[in-house]
Amino acid sequence: MLDAIAAEEWIRKHVEPTGAIETTHDRPWATVMRVPVAGGFTWFKACAQVQAFEPRLTAELYTRWPDRVTEVLAVDETRRWLLLRDAGVAVGELGNPPEAWLEALPSYAEMQKGEMANALDHIGHGVPDLRMAALPAGYERLLASQVPLARDEIKRLRDNAPRFIELCAALAEVGIQESVQHDDLHMANLYSDRGKLRVLDWGDSSIAHPFFSLVVTFRFLEEVNHLAPDDPWFRRLRDAYLEPWGSGLEESFELAIRVGWFAHAIAWTRQRDALPLEARPDFDRAFALVLRRAVAQTVE
Repeated sequence: MLDAIAAEEWIRKHVEPTGAIETTHDRPWATVMRVPVAGGFTWFKACAQVQAFEPRLTAELYTRWPDRVTEVLAVDETRRWLLLRDAGVAVGELGNPPEAWLEALPSYAEMQKGEMANALDHIGHGVPDLRMAALPAGYERLLASQVPLARDEIKRLRDNAPRFIELCAALAEVGIQESVQHDDLHMANLYSDRGKLRVLDWGDSSIAHPFFSLVVTFRFLEEVNHLAPDDPWFRRLRDAYLEPWGSGLEESFELAIRVGWFAHAIAWTRQRDALPLEARPDFDRAFALVLRRAVAQTVE
């Protein structure tokens, strides 16, 4: 439970509110408050324990990549608090144009490449470890979890376990080092402000194969923009993202997206386990969609 009085006192140490501080989101994993200030707003975020790593990770990324991520005004790592400058307008409010992703993805890839050197430090400070070597055990945790799937779908996941291990080994052989992987890289977490694009909300992140990030990006372009799986935009976005990584990685990217759907489902089990029982039914409705996209990857 957030101590709102203490939070407001902390906020006022760093900015001067010009009006009432309002709670805009109160979720099991985070509480967000809007703080009016001269010229606009700042945003306060209190993370639940399951996302305790987010304040430090966000601050570290902002220190090294101030033009690409949320601008951090203050952080309290112990209390899991963040104070962030307003980042503009979510690209979702602009219709989630693929053109925005065409611009954002290469710089996001460059940031991932740069963060490879800090991957172990991030893990040491609580960022979930979903590196290739950890995924088979993660898959076993997924199979042992209570998942909102039909019996035949669960069987498909179980039968796929040996093949999943093979796919992980094949992807590891490509030799792309693990890095920060946002894992919620969609239209509500990419913001535009006077032509500058910034990635927000790092609470679902892990250290994993970097290409996994586009699982969510592509999913939202399919479901929100109604792009067909063979739409030319997906190839353009893939190529723009891969450009910083080098040539000849198209097949590896497709393999990473396939493995990435399972990694994404594994990450959701961690979030689900941290929820109170009464919050799980709503969570499971969305979780079932993610799981079924993973089940679809079991077909050769």
